[in-house]
Amino acid sequence: MDDVRDAYGRWADEYADLFASTEAMHELDRKLVSQWAGGITGRVIDAGCGPGQWTDFLSGQGCDVEGVDLVPRFVDIARSRFPGVSYRVGELTNLGVPDGSVAGILSWYSIIHTDPDDVPRVLDEFARCLCDGGSLLLGMVEGAQVEPFAHTVTTAYFWSVEEMSQRLAASGFQVEATETRADGKRPHAAIVARRVPV
Repeated sequence: MDDVRDAYGRWADEYADLFASTEAMHELDRKLVSQWAGGITGRVIDAGCGPGQWTDFLSGQGCDVEGVDLVPRFVDIARSRFPGVSYRVGELTNLGVPDGSVAGILSWYSIIHTDPDDVPRVLDEFARCLCDGGSLLLGMVEGAQVEPFAHTVTTAYFWSVEEMSQRLAASGFQVEATETRADGKRPHAAIVARRVPV
């Protein structure tokens, strides 16, 4: 993940200027995240929070939320722009919380740069952190199959909803809802999955 950290570190300020605002969020994404948040009681982690806009959005929805990101510069920007919200540096494979201690995890496009072979480790960590019945909302770039594509910052990966759903099931999740959309630069998909009690 060093390459992703370094690549986003170089782009962090420009990225934040483009995307760290409510106006940059798609209306349907705001609606989905808001509805998802409304069903959660307990602590929430915005895993891969970037410059912090979604963490701030969740805080505004009344969530007890913390943003975690791999890139120190993103965390600095988030703390500066949204001082009333908690942010810290951390990795998707080690979110730094006790087992079963969070009720929800938002992973909004945060695993698109993760090598497909490493995605199970991330999903296992999400499962470890979530309480039984805890909810994950995952946003990603949809494709017919798992394959890389050229992203402005660094290599990213398309995922089909079916393939990601299978990976989630293998990590102890039950998929509850999916949505897809093709009205932007790249096809979008979102998955809501619940941590199955062990």
